Amino acid sequence: MSANVGILCIFVVLFMAIEAMGVVTRAAPMDQISENKNLFNKTRPRSQSRSRPIDYTFELPIATTSWPQGNGFAGGILDLGGLQVSQVSTFRKVWGAYDGGPDNQGASVYEPTSVPKGFSMLGSYSQPNNKPLFGYVLVAKDVSSSTSNGTLKPPIDYTLLWNTSSLSANQNSTLYIWLPVAPDGYKALGHIVTTTPEKPSLDKIMSVRSDLTEQCETTSWIWGSNDFNFYDVRPSNRGTQSPGVRVGTFVAQNGGNTNPSSISCLKNLNSISKVMPNQKQIEAILQVYSPFLYLHSDEEYFPSSVNWFFSNGALLYKKGDELNPIQIQQNGTNLPQDHNYDDSYWINLPVDDANKEKVKRGNLESAESYVHVKPMFGGTFSDIVMWIYYPFNGPARAKVELINIKLGKIGEHVGDWEHVTLRVSNLDGKLWQMYFSQHSSGSWVDSSQIEFQNDTTKRPIVYASLHGHAAYPHEGLVLLGENGIGVRDDTNKGSNVMDMGKFVLVSADYLGSVKEPAWLNFYREWGPKIDYNLDEQLKNLKKVLIIGKLKEAFERMIKTLPNEMLGEEGPTGPKAKKVWNGDEV
Repeated sequence: MSANVGILCIFVVLFMAIEAMGVVTRAAPMDQISENKNLFNKTRPRSQSRSRPIDYTFELPIATTSWPQGNGFAGGILDLGGLQVSQVSTFRKVWGAYDGGPDNQGASVYEPTSVPKGFSMLGSYSQPNNKPLFGYVLVAKDVSSSTSNGTLKPPIDYTLLWNTSSLSANQNSTLYIWLPVAPDGYKALGHIVTTTPEKPSLDKIMSVRSDLTEQCETTSWIWGSNDFNFYDVRPSNRGTQSPGVRVGTFVAQNGGNTNPSSISCLKNLNSISKVMPNQKQIEAILQVYSPFLYLHSDEEYFPSSVNWFFSNGALLYKKGDELNPIQIQQNGTNLPQDHNYDDSYWINLPVDDANKEKVKRGNLESAESYVHVKPMFGGTFSDIVMWIYYPFNGPARAKVELINIKLGKIGEHVGDWEHVTLRVSNLDGKLWQMYFSQHSSGSWVDSSQIEFQNDTTKRPIVYASLHGHAAYPHEGLVLLGENGIGVRDDTNKGSNVMDMGKFVLVSADYLGSVKEPAWLNFYREWGPKIDYNLDEQLKNLKKVLIIGKLKEAFERMIKTLPNEMLGEEGPTGPKAKKVWNGDEV
C-alpha cells in the first residue's frame, strides 16, 4: 500500500512540475511515417489484384481548357529552336511491380499514347504506385531546315541495361530496360522498355542533337533494389535564365543515386519567356489555382498586409542611431533601396507596448499574397510564387516522447516571410506541382497529393503550422526530429482562413510592365537581431526531463535546430532570398 502511495506521489509531483513549465501531458499525435524504402516484401507477397493508387488517373478538380488570349500560353507546342515539343499525359502501361518503392507499393512503367502526328517519343515514363497516375513526357518534332543534321535522329542501336527476371519482386512480367545508343552529335533523353528480350525497333524513339540538350540530375527515387534503381530526372542547372527543359522521362541505373545521369534533358535555344503568361492570364490562373490558407485553431499571430504593418507603427532602425527610428511610409517608399545585405538597417515593431502587441497579432482581414511569376525549366513552366507576411513568428514547442514542452523564446522573431509556389505548365495550363515552404527548406508535392477545397472553387488547400507558419499540404503533426523527439509543427483546419486569391502582382521581370513596390527592394532584415542566453532558456526546460536519456536526447535535438530558431533575428525579404531567381530545391 505504502509503495503504491509513494508511486502516486511521484506522479503527482511530476505532473505539477510539468504543468508549472507549461507542458501538456497528453499523448501527442503519431509522427509522420517516413518514406518506406523496403524494397521487396518476400514474406508476404502482395496481390496483383489489390487496388492501388496508381490504378486511378488523377484529374484536377476543375479542368480549364480556355485562357485569355495571348502569346501562346497553354497552346500545346513550344519551339525550342528547330525542335518543337508537345506535352503528353496519356499512357499505356507496359510493366508493373507490386512491392518495393515508396510505401512498398511497387512502381509502373508506361509509354505515351495519343502522340500528335509528326511527333516522336523521347523516352518512357515511370512513377511509384503509391500515387494516382499523374505525369507527362515531352514528345518532339524536327522542324529544322537541315536534311543531314536535323534536330532528331533515331538511335543506331540499344544497350540492354537490366532485366527483372532474377528479382523476387511481385511483378506482372519481366521488364527489359534499354538505353538508346545515339549517333555521334546526338544524345538519348530516355529509355525504351519491353517485356521480351528482343531489341526494340530503331524507329521507336528519337535522339536529340547535342546542342539542344542539357545535363540532367537524378531527383526522387521511383523504385529499385540495392543493385538497380529508377529515378526521376531534371536539369542540373535551374533558374529563371536557365534553358534546361525537363522531359518527364526516368533514368534507370546501377547502384544508388549517382550523377550525372546517363540520359540528358532538353535545352531551349529560343526565348525562355516565349509562352509565359501575360498579366490577364496570370490573373486567370490565380482565379483557378490560388490556395486557401488554413491557420491553426490556436494561432495567435496572423498574417497581415505589408501596408497594414507599416501604417500601424512599424519602424526603421539605423545602426549607430538606434534612439531615432523612423516611421515607415506606405509601400516602404522611405526604405533603403541599395542591394546591400549588411546590418546597417532593420525593421522592428512599434515602441509602445500596446501597439506592439497589436501589431504582433497581425490582421487577417488585411492580409494579401504577393505574387512573383518566373520562368522555370527553360520556359516550359511558370513558377507562381505567392508570398505571405506575418508581423511576428511565435515560440516553438517540442515533443519529447509523450511530453510536450513550450520552448520559451526559442523560435520567436519579428517578421516572417512564408510562401507557396504554383508550378503551372506553359504548354497545357495545368497545375502540376505545389511547393510548400517550411522554415529554411520545404518540399514539392504533386497536384495529385494535395487537398482541394470542397466547394464550387475546388481550389488548393494549404495548412500553416502553429506559431511557425510553415506550409503543409495536410493537417496533423510533423515532428522536426527523430525517435519521438523534436520540434512540433502542428496544423489543423481552424476557422481562420486566408484567401490567397486576394493578391498583388509585385514582380514578373519578363513582362517588363510590373511596377515593384519599394519594400520589395529592401534587402536588409525585417526584424531585429537579439541574442538571448540559450543555455539559460534550456536550463529551465530540461528540469522537467527527470530521465537522463530524455535530457540527453533533448539536448541533441536542440543542437540540430536551424540558427533562426536559436535567437531572435528577422528574415530578409523575398527578393533577397536565393529562390527569387532560382529553383526552390
